[in-house]
Amino acid sequence: MDLQKQTEAPVSELRASDADRDRIAGILREALAEGRLTADEHAERVEGVLAAKTVGELDVFIRDLPAAHQRPAPAYTPVPPRPTPGAIPHEADANVVAVFSSAVRRGRWRAGRRIHAYSVFGSVEIDLSEAIFEYQQVVIKAVSVFGDVQIRVPENVSLRGTGGGVLGNFEVDTLDSVDSQAPVVYVDGWAVLGNVEARPRRGKRVADILDRVQDKVERKLERVQDKVDRKLRKHLGY
Repeated sequence: MDLQKQTEAPVSELRASDADRDRIAGILREALAEGRLTADEHAERVEGVLAAKTVGELDVFIRDLPAAHQRPAPAYTPVPPRPTPGAIPHEADANVVAVFSSAVRRGRWRAGRRIHAYSVFGSVEIDLSEAIFEYQQVVIKAVSVFGDVQIRVPENVSLRGTGGGVLGNFEVDTLDSVDSQAPVVYVDGWAVLGNVEARPRRGKRVADILDRVQDKVERKLERVQDKVDRKLRKHLGY
């Protein structure tokens, strides 16, 4: 008997990856937004997705949704085009500056559309691995003069860099997320006798997928409640 055929397992029995779970969570998120699932149904299925161990177990949660019967998306989806000039304000949402000192921005914080990092004989660390991305596209301007700028991003975002070094090092790892809706971080800048580096923090992923879904559900419930309140006020005459 052919040993390879004996050991091959059906696709449905393959162990599910984080990317597989993210794909199913995305389908459920869209189904919730389209009204195909109630909030309770969505929460129940997402809980099951997180606990699923095989690809077949994941498929159960979307078999009654249209997306389950569409052709699977390609493994690679193009990164959204770079924002056109003026699309993102020139003013920074946050400035991280170190002059003969150090400055750090990390933890659970809200990343705006533009971040400026300046290091002059100092060190700057910008860690987006646990940040909340309010916008899909984030531009980081990083300038290092006899200093060091370290940028870390979740491993499932897209990352691009444009810049260079003058007797220094400007290094940005290129990342392509499989999710076309994933955040895209652009790092622009220069390293003059200094260092600018941007790379993923392995093991850290955009963990606010469920947070974004919950926010959407809460906003939807707020709109429904507001509509009910307006009708009630109109019925009562005030």
